[in-house]
Amino acid sequence: MAAKPSSALQQLIEALRVLPGVGPRSAQRMAYQLIQNDRQGAQKLAVALTNAADALRHCACCNTFCETPVCETCQDAARDRGLLCVVETPADQMMVEQTMTYKGLYFALLGRLSPLDGVGPREIHLDRLLQRVSGEHMEGVEGLESLEAIPVREVILATNFTSEGDATAHYIGELLKARDIKVTRLARGVPVGGELEYVDPGTIARAVLDRRAL
Repeated sequence: MAAKPSSALQQLIEALRVLPGVGPRSAQRMAYQLIQNDRQGAQKLAVALTNAADALRHCACCNTFCETPVCETCQDAARDRGLLCVVETPADQMMVEQTMTYKGLYFALLGRLSPLDGVGPREIHLDRLLQRVSGEHMEGVEGLESLEAIPVREVILATNFTSEGDATAHYIGELLKARDIKVTRLARGVPVGGELEYVDPGTIARAVLDRRAL
């Protein structure tokens, strides 16, 4: 009869399973790797997780993670405050920022519309998004006192290209267009370095529809 893992080890394995894509076997391998071969790494990981859980909060303006009431991006006076990129999550925001091609501000919905799961406009903070668009969000927010409240002239909808993401983008787009706000959507097409032979037909079709002049 196989010996049962110790209580502490089992707790570690179960804790690792909360990570996306990590099943029982993967969690078990990671746990044994950390404890058997990298105790120092395990301790650093534990400290970093504790510090992050204690220190990180959502930015009062864009919902990304930061350690202050308002993140550095929202406080940056050099940003184009009339341009707002709407994403589903702070992780999506980070990916757009890493392209180093976008110089506006952001708003993370922290989700997407999914009526079957009980996620509606209230759950994705659409009321706060509309305040952002009008410039009302800056009133009384610590860290933004020195910045001018500028209404948004263009909203870039960068929700994911899933059925829920498209539905969310459409819903938000209709709300904003009714307020005479310019609304754009990220283009879809063949990925950089992609070969047509290996790209799915739906992606190729969208690339043809979204083609642009050279």
